[in-house]
Amino acid sequence: MSGTESPAARLQALFEGHRLTPTQRRIAHSMVRRAADVPFLSSVELAELAGVSQPSVTRFAVALGFDGYPALRRHLREVAPAEPAPETGSSNEYQQAVEAEIENLRHLAEVLADPAPVRRAGRVLAESRPLPVLGLRAAAAQAHGFAYFAAKVHPDVRLLNEGGTMLLDRIDAAVRAGASALLCFALPRHPREVLDALAHAKETGLTVVTVADSPFAPVAKVSDLLLPAAVGTALVFDTVCAPMLLGRVLLEAMCDDLPDAQARLEEFDTRATARGLFVE
Repeated sequence: MSGTESPAARLQALFEGHRLTPTQRRIAHSMVRRAADVPFLSSVELAELAGVSQPSVTRFAVALGFDGYPALRRHLREVAPAEPAPETGSSNEYQQAVEAEIENLRHLAEVLADPAPVRRAGRVLAESRPLPVLGLRAAAAQAHGFAYFAAKVHPDVRLLNEGGTMLLDRIDAAVRAGASALLCFALPRHPREVLDALAHAKETGLTVVTVADSPFAPVAKVSDLLLPAAVGTALVFDTVCAPMLLGRVLLEAMCDDLPDAQARLEEFDTRATARGLFVE
C-alpha cells in the first residue's frame, strides 16, 4: 500500500476481494468511518462501535486472513500509523455533527483523487436515452435533486422516487424506450424494494450506477458501478452532505460527455429571462 493513501483508503484496500457477510460488512463500514481510531480500539470497543458481538469481530479478522483481532490490529498499526482523532473538547453535539460531516467530505475528496470511476459513470449515464434515476424513502430527495438538474442538459430523464407495484413497470418502460443505464441513490436504511428494483434492472440489461453510503452497502451486490459517500449519524436523522455533493460531481462528469450540454443551458437561460422566471 502507498504511504500517501489515507487510513480509510488503506482499510478499503484491505477489505477488497473478500466475501463478507452482512455483519462483517457492517464492521468494515464502521472501521472505514473511524479509520484513524481503529488501530487503537479493542475488539470490544470495535464491537460496540459497529453494534455487533465481540465474537463477530474475531470472526471478521479471521475472514480477512488473520489469526484473530489482535493480529489484525497489529497489522493496522504497522501499515496505517496514525494518532487517535483529537478530542472534540468543548464542542456541543451540534458542532460535533458538523465536524463529522466535514470529515465525510474530506474522505470523499480523497476518494475522488482517482476520478476514473466517476468519469466512467458520467459517460455511462450520458449515453443512456432515457436515463432513469431511482431513489426511494431517505434517498428520494437526492434522486429528485439530481434529476432536476440533469433534465436541463440530458434530453430524457425519468425520476423514479415512488415505490409500489408500478416501479418495475416504469423500469421496463425505460428499457423499451432505449435506456441502457440506471442511476440509483441508496441511503440507510436500505429498502428491500430498492434491492429488488436494481436486481430487476440488471436482469433487463441495464448498467446500474449507484451512489451509496458505503462500498459495503447491501446494494453493492446488485450494482455494476458503486460510488461511495458516507452519511453522518451523529443526529437523530442521518445527514447526507457527501452523497449530495457526489451527485453533483457525477452530474458534472455527465455534462462532460454531453456535447450539447452548454447549448441546452444557454437556451434555458434565454427562456428563463424572457419569462421573467427568476427574481434578479
